[in-house]
Amino acid sequence: MKFTADRATLLKALAHIQSVAEKRNTIPILANVLIDANNGHLSLTATDMEIAVVEEVPAEIHTPGAVTAPAAVLYEIVRKLPDGVEVELSHPGGEAQLDLRAGRYTTRMNALPVDDFPSMVAGDLPHQFKLNSGVLKSLIDRSRFAISTEETRYYLNGIYMHVTEGETGGLLRAVATDGHRLARVETEVPAGASGMPGVIIPRKTIGEIRKLLDEAPDEVDVSVSDTRIQFGVGSITLTSKLIDGTFPEYQRVIPSGNNRTLRVGKKDFSDAVGRVAAISQERSRPVKLVLSRDLLILSATSADQGTAKEELDDTRVTYDGDDMEIGFQARYLNDITDQVSKDVEFVFADSSAPTIVRDVDSPSALYVLMPMRV
Repeated sequence: MKFTADRATLLKALAHIQSVAEKRNTIPILANVLIDANNGHLSLTATDMEIAVVEEVPAEIHTPGAVTAPAAVLYEIVRKLPDGVEVELSHPGGEAQLDLRAGRYTTRMNALPVDDFPSMVAGDLPHQFKLNSGVLKSLIDRSRFAISTEETRYYLNGIYMHVTEGETGGLLRAVATDGHRLARVETEVPAGASGMPGVIIPRKTIGEIRKLLDEAPDEVDVSVSDTRIQFGVGSITLTSKLIDGTFPEYQRVIPSGNNRTLRVGKKDFSDAVGRVAAISQERSRPVKLVLSRDLLILSATSADQGTAKEELDDTRVTYDGDDMEIGFQARYLNDITDQVSKDVEFVFADSSAPTIVRDVDSPSALYVLMPMRV
């Protein structure tokens, strides 16, 4: 095998690929990238047996063939080469090393057998549709912060994507929860998606596809079965297993009787939360909200450091309910307000019931936050 490729083009592809390859694994081949130069095309493949990414790369193929190389090492080498250089990779076959040349630089890398590289078959993917890349990015960005990291509740370790009926017709929803907060984001159901099963997309897959969306064309191809999901992003195909589990009936968590509404500017609120929470170094530090007519007082207390308090008056908040006090974890508050563009709305029932949080300018997103004792 022998080919020549532009350094920038090869680097971009390796950046996508190497984050999927498993650097710390008992199966050495999973740390490698499969480089396949055949039929005038060059493709790079990496997999951890849960996700597989394949990218087509423009290159001049001199001798067809295939080889595997350590993904992280190859990426670092190409990253440190000068801009504009042509990279030549060649491999005579068998157990020989892989040669890389770029200008006056040369290196040799160990290559594991191509036959050992695992194939992750997508199988039949009966549900296929196109989704605007900006819409998919929004669904991910506004929900993934609520994905659980608790491995024992594995069915919460991803985003639940499914089709449901809304007041105006079919909706594609992305839902994530860790038991303390819930994010529900929706968009119009795209053509072809109406019959898809509800699927739980794993956290790592969400992270990988989100990185690809920064450079995505206008539309992303999505294909789904009961066990796999595949995204086509330009010249890149990402295939992933789905989480085999049942997502909880999240609608039961969303309260319907809350009637006390607080509206406040996102920046005013998040800045105030950050200032009062700074008094404590605890990761789960609580912030207390004291609400009265058009007045919000935020406070935090640390047994070791002291207390902090800030008032937001009627020039920055509106509140139409009875006086009340309620506490939330500061990080959870900011995780949600980070998703809001301008004004945030809290709808309370009482100090111990779940609170609804909305972006005033974007009704397609809804958040639920559990209070804590303060």
